Amino acid sequence: MHINENFAKLPGSYLFSEIARRVTAYNGEHPEADLIRLGIGDVTLPLAPAVLEAMHKAVDEQGKAETFRGYGPEQGWPFLREAMAKYDFQARGMDISPEEIFISDGAKSDCGNIVDLFQSGNKVAVCDPVYPVYVDSNAMAGRAGDYDADTGRWTGLLYMPCTAENGFLPEIPREKADLIYLCFPNNPTGGVAGREVLQAWVDYANDCGAVILFDAAYEAFITQPEIPHSIFEIPGAKTCAIEFRSFSKTAGFTGTRCAATIIPKELVRDGMSLRDMWNRRQCTKFNGAPYIVQRGAEATYTEEGRKQVMENIAYYLRNAGSIRAGLAEAGLTVSGGVDSPYVWVKTPDGVDSWSFFDTLLREANVVTTPGAGFGPSGEGYIRLTGFGGAEATKRAVERIRKIL
Repeated sequence: MHINENFAKLPGSYLFSEIARRVTAYNGEHPEADLIRLGIGDVTLPLAPAVLEAMHKAVDEQGKAETFRGYGPEQGWPFLREAMAKYDFQARGMDISPEEIFISDGAKSDCGNIVDLFQSGNKVAVCDPVYPVYVDSNAMAGRAGDYDADTGRWTGLLYMPCTAENGFLPEIPREKADLIYLCFPNNPTGGVAGREVLQAWVDYANDCGAVILFDAAYEAFITQPEIPHSIFEIPGAKTCAIEFRSFSKTAGFTGTRCAATIIPKELVRDGMSLRDMWNRRQCTKFNGAPYIVQRGAEATYTEEGRKQVMENIAYYLRNAGSIRAGLAEAGLTVSGGVDSPYVWVKTPDGVDSWSFFDTLLREANVVTTPGAGFGPSGEGYIRLTGFGGAEATKRAVERIRKIL
């Protein structure tokens, strides 16, 4: 018996596990501390009333033999797939059918599980800074090479720096990439990509046969009308892209768990339909998201549900705007927080990101996320989220300003 040796190559612990460890240790030393948590991107507002009503009804259905439901379709219940196709895609002019939508228990797991479809020899390109799941899941699958502690990079990955100099947008690599992870609005920088930028990526992928893995988890936070909400708004994307969607931030389902992966029928590589491959994978390894949860997700597409969800999103965006404005007034360099719940803040005086994280934790009692945890280009930054309470967010900004 031999284990998967790639796990031994992973450095330290998962980013947010390390943050939790440091916070727990500090809390143990200072139990009286009033910590304000603006680090992990977890929501704080309750589920929308329309969602709760739908879930209560679904619970009652499970209590009657004539309406009880056990195993559901591995692809997701038709009512949710049809609603998503109609309101998220067709209403915006995209020809996406319910059969191309797969409901799951989270975009995080889908982003990691999608690598099942591809050989280990494929060259993977990731933005830097990057959501750690893209990197770690490929490292576990043996696609990342070895971790170089001196550079903070994996030898087998193709890194695309996203810095202030290039507007936090990745540039098309000179070296051919096979799998390309893109996330817009971006986690962690909060940056967005316009149509011209996304068109260039779609053209590149189609020209060289690459596949774009497009994370649209934060599309509901887009405020600028010219910014695309989906990669499938771009001509040619259906032959080169897979998109991940999530109800976690959109509708507060971080603990409820519901998401979707969209794979067009036109996406074919090596004579194989990736949509059919994913369907086969899900039928083998997944039994579907709970019926009750999917009914709750369906309710976000009703008129009242949509209104309630958008009110919550507006609340979080106001928080992000408060962070952005307050820290900018204090003299820090900030970005994001406009079409995204995340604010990307440059550390003062060249302080490294983990040191600034510790300073904010100990002196301001504010929990953030160090940019270095997202990759080498994240060094010198911290990420703050707009997902806290409004008053707590304002207090956090004031605390930070006082120690600068």
